[in-house]
Amino acid sequence: MLAHTEQDRAWPLLVWAPGPGVRMVSSAVLGGGIGERAWVLNAQVPPGYGRLDPVDHLRELAAGAGLAGPGVGLMTAASVEDRRYAADGGAEAVVTAGIGVRGWAAAPGAGGVAAPRPGTINIIVSLPVPLTDAALVNAVATATEAKVQALVELGADASGTPTDAVCVAAPSPAGCDPDAAEAFAGPRSLWGARLARTVHRATYEACAGLLTP
Repeated sequence: MLAHTEQDRAWPLLVWAPGPGVRMVSSAVLGGGIGERAWVLNAQVPPGYGRLDPVDHLRELAAGAGLAGPGVGLMTAASVEDRRYAADGGAEAVVTAGIGVRGWAAAPGAGGVAAPRPGTINIIVSLPVPLTDAALVNAVATATEAKVQALVELGADASGTPTDAVCVAAPSPAGCDPDAAEAFAGPRSLWGARLARTVHRATYEACAGLLTP
């Protein structure tokens, strides 16, 4: 846990740096997609964050934290200090959450094109086994299903917020037996089930105190 300054105030900065040999899939504005990544940064920013250059801002924060090379950068206006952690059989998840602005994904009305806003439910997952590209994508879907399950169980009447983000990390299969990478990460696969339980528990605990009667 580090800190950065924005609007003359210190804000928390959560950093995880597993180093080389890790491949990640992410929806993050910085370092999104699939590829080798050396670190993940989850920065809390002020409510009403107004910068229109989040990618440049995240790069500045990463440099200030001493992070080099490719990485994944996320933002949130939710409390990073109130993160929740869960583990299951080697799968690990950290979730930061705010659900003041939430709703169902399939809602009427047109979408829009705008500068990305800070994510609200940010999910970071680590698995100890390499995954194929397809399994990495599958893992994102599984994490999202687990998040929605937690919200429904809490009575949130929503599938998430408009700016949720996710990152799944696993060892790179480079140099390994091609058959050693897990081909599946759905909720009933070995690692998908563990991933789902960690994300569900961390999301549930992160959001449990945020719902008003």
